[in-house]
Amino acid sequence: MLSRTLVLVAWFPAVIGAQQLTPVDRQLVAAGVWSESRYNYAYWDAVRADWDSAFATVVTETAGRTVSDVQYFRRMRRFVALLADPQADLVPPPALAARVARPPLALRSIERRPFIIDYAPNDEMRIARPEPLAEILAIQGVPAEQWIRDSVLPEIPGATYASRWERAARRMLEGEKGTALHPLLRLPGGEQRGASVTRSVSLTTRWPLDPPALDVDTLPGGAIWVRVSSLADADVVQAFDRALGDAPRAGGIVLDLREASGTGTGRENGYAILARLIERPVLTSRWRTPQYRPAYRGTDAPDSNGAWLAAPSDTIPPRQGRTRFAGPVAMLSSPQTAGAAEDLLVAFRNGSRGPIIGETSAGSTGQTLLLPLRRGWQLRVTVTRDALPDGTEFARTGVAPEVPVTVRVDDVLAGRDAALDRAREYLKTAPRR
Repeated sequence: MLSRTLVLVAWFPAVIGAQQLTPVDRQLVAAGVWSESRYNYAYWDAVRADWDSAFATVVTETAGRTVSDVQYFRRMRRFVALLADPQADLVPPPALAARVARPPLALRSIERRPFIIDYAPNDEMRIARPEPLAEILAIQGVPAEQWIRDSVLPEIPGATYASRWERAARRMLEGEKGTALHPLLRLPGGEQRGASVTRSVSLTTRWPLDPPALDVDTLPGGAIWVRVSSLADADVVQAFDRALGDAPRAGGIVLDLREASGTGTGRENGYAILARLIERPVLTSRWRTPQYRPAYRGTDAPDSNGAWLAAPSDTIPPRQGRTRFAGPVAMLSSPQTAGAAEDLLVAFRNGSRGPIIGETSAGSTGQTLLLPLRRGWQLRVTVTRDALPDGTEFARTGVAPEVPVTVRVDDVLAGRDAALDRAREYLKTAPRR
C-alpha cells in the first residue's frame, strides 16, 4: 500500500531561518505556496477563494520591514487556510518556529466553549492553578468566542466547521514566545477568577501533554476501552496486541479514536489493528491523484488537473498468527478524528464489525506531500482524493457515525462520557459471534 506522506528532500544551510526574511524572500515563499498548491492540491476545484487576488494581497501586506517574521508567518497561515485543506500546513524554519509558543495548557472545545482539560506543572502553573474543566471566558478582555473567531479561526484550514473550531480552540493561546496572557476563568463550581500564563512551549518543543499513542482500561463488565491518539506511532500495533493478549476473552472492545488526529501517516497500523477484529477480508478506501498535463490547459479543459491516476480499494485480510477477537466492537469518533484514523473508520464500516458512535470525523485524510519552499520553509498539502469503495468521497465531509452522540457541557462537568456510555450499552446487548 502506498505511504500516506511523501517528503521532497532539499539541501538547506544550517543557518537558514536565523536571519530576518527580506522582502524578496517573503515574496518567493508566498509564490511557492501559490504555485505548489495550484498544481498539487487534489481538491483544487473546491477552493472558493480568489487565489490570485489572495496572493497579491499577502505579498503587498507583508512587504515592509515593519512586519515581523512571526507576523508574516501568521499572515501566511491565513493564506494557506484559504485552500480549506484540513491537512495543509505551512512549516517555518526551526529558528522561526521556536519563536511561536503557547502555555502548557491542554484545551478542548465543548459546545464551542473552550475548557482547560489539563496542564503541565511548572513554577508558573503552580501559581496560576488552572483547575481542570475551568472554562476560558475571555482573553485579554476579549470574549473567548470572539477571540477564536477573529484571531485564530482564519488561520485554521479545514473541511468542516466543527473540526476547524475544535482545532482553533486548542490553539487559541498560541503566539509570540514569552508574551503573557490574562485569561478570565469560570471554575466548575461557577466562581470566576483571573489568571496569568506565559507562552512558553514553542512549536519546536515536544508538547508535554501528549497522551500515549495507545492507552487501555478495563470497563465494568469486562470490556476493554482502547484509546488511540496516534496511529503513526511505530509501537501502536504491538501495544494493541499486548492489550488484547493471545487469547482474548474480553466482554467487548471500545476502540476510541476521538483524539486520533494527524495526517494519513499510520494507515497501515490502523489496518493491522482492524485485522485482529475481522474474520473475512475487508475493503479499504480508494484514492486518485491529479496528473498535470499541459495539453489539458485549453479552453475546453481549463483545469490542467483534468487527468487522474486512480488506485482501487485494497483488501485487509484477517491477521495470521494471532487469535482473532470475535466479541462485539464499537468505535468512537469526533471532529478531532482525522488522517489515518478516518481510513480506519471507513474500513471498520466496510467490515460491518460494529457501530461508529459519537460525532462526525474531521474530513481530513488522504496522502500528503511536504514541499520545500524558499529559505527552509515547507508546505504540506493533500495530493489524493479518498473515497469509499463505491466511489463516494468522504474526505471533505467526514465519516458520520451510525449512532450520533453530541458532547454536552453539563455531561462533561458532571463527569459523564455520553459516547462511551452509549458504546457500553451496545456491548451489553450486541449479539455474540
